Amino acid sequence: MRVTAIDHVVLTVGHIDRTIAFYERALGMRAVTFGEGRRALAFGEQKLNLHQAGREFKPNARIATAGSADICFRTDVPLDDVVAHLRREGITIELGPVAKTGARGPLRSVYFRDPDGNLIEVANETAS
Repeated sequence: MRVTAIDHVVLTVGHIDRTIAFYERALGMRAVTFGEGRRALAFGEQKLNLHQAGREFKPNARIATAGSADICFRTDVPLDDVVAHLRREGITIELGPVAKTGARGPLRSVYFRDPDGNLIEVANETAS
């Protein structure tokens, strides 16, 4: 057995519509509906499936809690442009740009929070 990629991650959120609006505005993700009215945010070849806190789909995380995620997204948009975009949108940057290490090597990252308090990192890959 061998894992080759992440297909989707589930986020438990306080308000699905508020979450969708934020991720569309902040990160350019696209809202999708699938199954029997389930909601998600699509980007690249992945998606974030959204579970409403207290009404999670089964099976789900044992302790499903809004605001407990820490996710890093890579982008090919220059990080200075990302920072300018976040500031125009009124999104508070908590840290960065700073040097970090990602799954494939060095990153230049900026950190902020979504409406539930999840820590969001957006990063550019940098030369080793």
